[in-house]
Amino acid sequence: MKQTSTKLPISLALLTCIVCALGFALIALWVSDHQVRHFDYKIITDIQQLESPAMTRIMKFFTLIGSGIPVAILILITMLVLNRVLGHRRELLFLAIAVLGSVLLNTVLKLLFHRARPEINRIIEANGYSFPSGHSMTAFSMYAALTFLVWKHVPFKLGRILLLVLSSLLIIAIGTSRIYLGVHYPSDVLGGYFMSGCWMAACIWFYQRYEERRPSLRFKSTV
Repeated sequence: MKQTSTKLPISLALLTCIVCALGFALIALWVSDHQVRHFDYKIITDIQQLESPAMTRIMKFFTLIGSGIPVAILILITMLVLNRVLGHRRELLFLAIAVLGSVLLNTVLKLLFHRARPEINRIIEANGYSFPSGHSMTAFSMYAALTFLVWKHVPFKLGRILLLVLSSLLIIAIGTSRIYLGVHYPSDVLGGYFMSGCWMAACIWFYQRYEERRPSLRFKSTV
């Protein structure tokens, strides 16, 4: 059965990277100048008005699947399938770099901005700095990378649409859960999305450039 190409235009990947970098820079500037408080508190108030025992359980579930151990388990399972079942070792490396690079980048940015976490109606406890949201960055990078890799193995258009919708909903739900639970500002979540969008666009650009050059590199090695 013919596979659907995952290739994105190089110009689109670069444009996405630039737009997301500018978006992150703008939010970071607002955060540094404390100009984003009204926006943050308005969104926090709107989301936390939905608080109920059932909603809290749902949000705790989404924040759980965006945390360390579940993410690590999902990544290990995916890497095992890519390596042992499909034999796609380059895709395995792409996934590892995309997710682990996002985690490392988030750690550096948190140390750089030193933003304290919100104190409004804290439902759960969280350590470390607030900006950008680590859950949002990890969720975005992981599900975007998985969608990129799985896309060509889904033979039907409806299946690909459902894949895109499901991954998008998971990313949004995980980010929203961090606001609902009182451990992140909305600007933390948006900043995480923009930075991960920039990082993923760069990863996809380099991956596709490498894939394009492989035939010529293989030819040179045989000469």
